Formats: sequence, structure tokens, C-alpha cells
Amino acid sequence: MRRRDFIGNTIIGTCGASLGAVGLLTKSCRGANDKVVLGLIGSGGRGLANGLNCCDMNSNVEIKSVCDVDDLRSEKAVKEINKKLGYLPEATRNMKEILDDPDIDAVYISTPDHWHALATILACQAGKDVYLEKTPTACVWEGKKMIEAEKRYKRVVQVGLQNRSGNYNNEARDYILGGKLGQIMHINIFNLMGGKKWQPLPDEKIPDTLDWDAWLGPAPYRPYNPGAHKGWHYFRDFSPGLMNDASHQLDLTRMVLGDPLHPESIYCWGGNHVYNSESEVPEIQNITYDYKEFAINCLSGNAAKYMSKTPNDIRMDQNRFPLWNTNATRIEIYGTGGVMYLGRQGGGWQVFGPGGEILAQSGGIHSELDHHVNFIECIKNRKRPNSTLEQAHLSASLVHFANIAYHTGNKQLLLDPDNEQFIDNDEANKLLKKHYRNNYAIPEKV
Repeated sequence: MRRRDFIGNTIIGTCGASLGAVGLLTKSCRGANDKVVLGLIGSGGRGLANGLNCCDMNSNVEIKSVCDVDDLRSEKAVKEINKKLGYLPEATRNMKEILDDPDIDAVYISTPDHWHALATILACQAGKDVYLEKTPTACVWEGKKMIEAEKRYKRVVQVGLQNRSGNYNNEARDYILGGKLGQIMHINIFNLMGGKKWQPLPDEKIPDTLDWDAWLGPAPYRPYNPGAHKGWHYFRDFSPGLMNDASHQLDLTRMVLGDPLHPESIYCWGGNHVYNSESEVPEIQNITYDYKEFAINCLSGNAAKYMSKTPNDIRMDQNRFPLWNTNATRIEIYGTGGVMYLGRQGGGWQVFGPGGEILAQSGGIHSELDHHVNFIECIKNRKRPNSTLEQAHLSASLVHFANIAYHTGNKQLLLDPDNEQFIDNDEANKLLKKHYRNNYAIPEKV
């Protein structure tokens, strides 16, 4: 099977949207006890975990089909689902088989980032609800098209920015918006991981178990490379780089600040200055977002080996907090009344005043499982999910704005927030949209 087997005919999938919408009424009126049938699009470690966690946390949910262009991954996923859930799902390389299946209500899209937008749009056109991994988009323009498709076909799209399902994050937002932290002056976001020098690998023959052309999908064609296949985060065509991970903190920061819209300007300094690797994405970035009344500074890199994410035992314990000074993913929010340290995906928050006095705090547990519960609830009641596509688009745009500033020469870019265009900078504006291969192009009209 090759490209046509994975996606079918993209033109047909787009123009045949009305056919996919036939079942919208029955999908939207399901009762609380109705079974929800899932299809997995992308069945690597993240995709498989998403499907299993959803079934673990929700009754009357099953996985009917697994789609992956890598046969080794789909075979592994099928075996694991059989082991954990007690039944064998179908397996296919053909995404269109899942989208055309009237039994499937929703899809979990856990592909590399460059496939997210097209897969989501096709799923919406086919009348499927969508759980989409972060980062939801590969460029700013894609977010607009995805939102259009979601609204036109009246779909539920939950983005995997799980912090929005965390009760402790809601408490942090209420604390800040209630004025208890005082006037907000400055925010520091950390995404400082350990790592090593990225080493390129030579191109190889395409494995028989992989449809490489379909794996590339909307991205420009390149010869098969195991480094790109297994380490796609280091390739600009497939990922926003290390900022992919920082999207969790960027989105959580926006949430607790009341979801501000776009900043007025973005400055990024970055490069491969530690390991001097040949990676297409920078090892280190320092970004400043100007929101007029305050600034958000984001520090991202892969050379801080003394930093670490919040340990899992603390993430699952309401009564414990991280060691903030070496926490790799912490958020610092400085107000006139104190400074809040906030952990992502568990870890809680604490507010410190003069002399290190703890003024307020709330423990927090990783909210991924609650996120899956919220998704299934929204499929049944048709309410808006906790992580909407609109808010995810705004948060993902911060990732893309930073990378555009970097790729245009570490410049400060002035933004027209209403039109999502840079002011007097044609070079930067060209990077707001990707160029797609014909068979995988996202149409202007979705």
C-alpha cells in the first residue's frame, strides 16, 4: 500500500465533505450510556497511550481500528490493546478506512505535527470528533482552517493540552484574576531540558514495513532517513522543535492569565550554540512576548542537565511540591503582591512573599486522565471541551511566532493581532503558511 492507501484521494476527501456530515444528527444526540467507538490515527507510544487511557477512564468506550503507515507500530499497538482490553482491533495503513467507517465516532490523532491539520480537517469533514495531540498546528494558517472545519461540521475537537483539565490550574487562575497576586508585571516560562549533541544519520532504503511517502504527507519529499523517522522533532518540516514541549507551559500561562489574545511583538534569540549541532531546529531559544501591560519570557533549551521535570510521584501527590529552582518546566508569575510558582501537568502552585513566606498554595495532580474523561463527556453532551481549538491555536501561534523570529534572523517582529500578520515584514509573513505537496494540500475552503 502506498500514498493512496493511507489517505485515499485528498481531493475526494475534501469535496465529499457533505457525505461525511450525513450522520451528524445521530452522533450529536447520543445518550449518556451509548457506546463511543474510537479509531487511532498514529499508534506510536503516545497514540497507544491515549487510546488505552481513554478506555481505562471511561465506560462503554472501545477502539475499533488502528491506523499507522508504520506496520511495526500498528502491530505492536494491536497486541497491546488485546493484552490490556481483551480484544483485537482492526489495523490499516489507510486513514480513509477509519474516516469512512460509520461505526467510528471519534479519532485520536497522534501523528507527527506536520500531519495534525490535514488529518483533523478530514476527520471533521467525515463527521468524526477529534482528540488531537499538541502542538496542534505546524503553522499559524493551519489553525484558522482547522477552526473553520470544526465549526462548519459541528465537531468536538479536544487538543491534548491537558493542563486545562486540572483543578489546581483553575484555582491558580481564580487566584490571579481575583487580584490576590496584585498587578501582573512579568512572567518567566522555563523549558530547560538535558540533552546531547544531535547527530545526523545517513539516508537509507525505505523499510518494507513503512509507507514513507504517506509518512511525509504534506511535508516536502526527502529520501528516507531513520533520524527523521524516529527523531522528527529535530526536523523543521515535521516539528517546531523543542518549543513543541514548551507549548504546554505557554498554554497554561495564557489560561491562568485569563487567555489573552496575541502579543504585540515577539523577539527571539536562539541557535545551536552549545553543542554546535547541525539540527534544523535551535538548541536554545530565548523569547520575549510583549503583551503591552506585561511581558512573557520563555527560556527553552536542551543543555541544562541539572534541570528536570516534576517527578511522577510528586505529579500524583496533592501534598507535595517540586523543587522549584531546578524544575525544568516551571512557570514564574510576578505580581505586585507576590510571585507564583506554577507546575505543569501536576506539581501544583505556591505563592511566595517577603522572606520566602508561603502566602497561598494548592497541590496538583497530573490532569491527563481527566482530559480524556472530558473528551468523552463532550462527545455525548456536545459541549465545548476544556482545551478548545481556538485557545490551542492562540497558544500554538506563540510557538510559531518565536520560530519565525528565529528563522528570519533573531529579530523582533511587530504583529497585527487582529489579522495575524506581521507589520512591514514580508519575509516573516511568508512563514505563516506552509507549502504543501499537491496530494496532501490543505484547501482554502474546508
